[in-house]
Amino acid sequence: MHLEFTKMHGLGNDFIVINALQDPFPLTVEQIRTLSHRRFGIGFDQLLVVEPASVVQAEFDYRIFNADGGEVENCGNGARCFARYVIDKGLTKNNVIAVQTSGGLMRLQVDEDSQVTVQIGVPEFQPAAVPFIADEQRSSYEIEAGSETLTVGVVAVGNPHVVTVVDSTINADVDRLGPLLERHERFPNRVNAGFMQVLSKSEVNLRVFERGVGETLACGTGACAAVATGIRQGILDERVVVHLTGGDLVVNWSDDNVPISMTGPCATVFEGRLEL
Repeated sequence: MHLEFTKMHGLGNDFIVINALQDPFPLTVEQIRTLSHRRFGIGFDQLLVVEPASVVQAEFDYRIFNADGGEVENCGNGARCFARYVIDKGLTKNNVIAVQTSGGLMRLQVDEDSQVTVQIGVPEFQPAAVPFIADEQRSSYEIEAGSETLTVGVVAVGNPHVVTVVDSTINADVDRLGPLLERHERFPNRVNAGFMQVLSKSEVNLRVFERGVGETLACGTGACAAVATGIRQGILDERVVVHLTGGDLVVNWSDDNVPISMTGPCATVFEGRLEL
């Protein structure tokens, strides 16, 4: 059996994209893990799948599998690549595309300058929606990570995120704290961990440790989560430039009742064919 794929990236957060509009998605968890390996496989952070829409409001279903083979609710950088893919492959003629994820409906807009704007959805701070174990909703929480007590923001933006404000992203102990937070007992479904340095009310540095992947060069939902928690805590404005290791995203969120959005680039790297 042969399976065609396209390798893409958004600010270095890399993916393979597979068209499953005609045939069911065939890969097992173990096959995804093997293919994601950067020495023994293709190498990618996530695998993205285009499937027929399961709801009338969407053109496509958008599924995301992490490098460990686990399926997750959302991926913002992947969504930008997804939009570029379905247009480049002639699967849609629309520049505004509605897609259904397991985390909800998303709107993707391909702009004239080839940047893609993704409406992630309305940030959800209720602990049960993240999910996060807490007695009540707050703008920040204290959480134990190893021998440290961290002050964090917690939010769902289609997937769960915890955000810690740090003095310097360069000196942040992401390799140690990221895994501790990802599998912390207060996050039943695990969590993506962001480490944010506030430069001004409209500019931040950010590193993200993604569940099932590790630290990535960029994370779109992580950027949205960082800005959302910063706005909720009163330390950020409604438009923020987020500097990630792989490049910059612009995040906008103006009101609690409207979706948060992020804008950034994406690129196709190469195409290939797998023999399964």
